[in-house]
Amino acid sequence: MKKALFILLLTLSYSSFSQKYFTRTGNTNFKASVAVFEPIEATNNSTSVLLNTETGALVAQLFMTAFQFRVALMQEHFNENYMDSYKYPKAIFKGELSNFNLLKVNEKEKHTLTGILTIRGITKEIKTTAFLKKENNTLFLKATFIVSPKDFKIEIPAIVEKKIAENIEVSINYTLNEKE
Repeated sequence: MKKALFILLLTLSYSSFSQKYFTRTGNTNFKASVAVFEPIEATNNSTSVLLNTETGALVAQLFMTAFQFRVALMQEHFNENYMDSYKYPKAIFKGELSNFNLLKVNEKEKHTLTGILTIRGITKEIKTTAFLKKENNTLFLKATFIVSPKDFKIEIPAIVEKKIAENIEVSINYTLNEKE
């Protein structure tokens, strides 16, 4: 018992010394447009992100209702008909940047970002290239990946299915500051 308590305390003290970078104003965009039809795109400027610089572990969370569309009706349909945002209010990504070393981050360094994206209670593995840049005590993280409505069991009505892309491009652009 004493040994388990000692290991727990050691783990907690070690994690409290690890450096973390954080934002609550991360930018997440998606494009679900088909060329001939009206653009279907939205931006969420309130993604919360935490990066542990000891391990490269990254956690991001956003509220689905924070996505802003150019057309209000699209936003309403997105939240009520497709995403069930009131039943599943958040999207969460838990992953890791490969070979991350804060001391070696330079101009537009590439890392593999892998992890699990959870939307509507359904998980999908994501693997993409992330670009990192460090300036003073700020990290800039950018990446793009593709998901499909089918990945998350989102049913698209036949009347609009030709207007919504089968593959949706998701872009992240996060400015992370050192957490004190």
